[in-house]
Amino acid sequence: VQLQASGGGLVQAGGSLRLSCTASGSEHYGVGWFRQVPAQEREFIAGISWNSGSTDSTDSVKGRFIISRDNTKNTVTLQMDSLKPEDTAVYYCARSRVMGTSRRASDYNYWGQGTQVTVSS
Repeated sequence: VQLQASGGGLVQAGGSLRLSCTASGSEHYGVGWFRQVPAQEREFIAGISWNSGSTDSTDSVKGRFIISRDNTKNTVTLQMDSLKPEDTAVYYCARSRVMGTSRRASDYNYWGQGTQVTVSS
């Protein structure tokens, strides 16, 4: 199982970024995106079930971020629009232990390396 996140960068407030997670070995499992800033716990952002039948996102990103997946390409995407400076963090993708989604980091057992997102004001 391997997960690799990419697509981070520097963007101005109001801009967009598209994060991709190549998630080999994850087609039968939920995948989530988390973010973390220094000295804080990893925060759940969005999750998607194995067949895209269920998605979840935290309130702070609802209406701005959309999670999707393409199992034929082993890819989970996080489209981030209307970015705010408070969205600045390292973003991680992770594979759930189950087919559904979860907001708890402890329910994910495989993690990719992070990708830095910086939103300037």
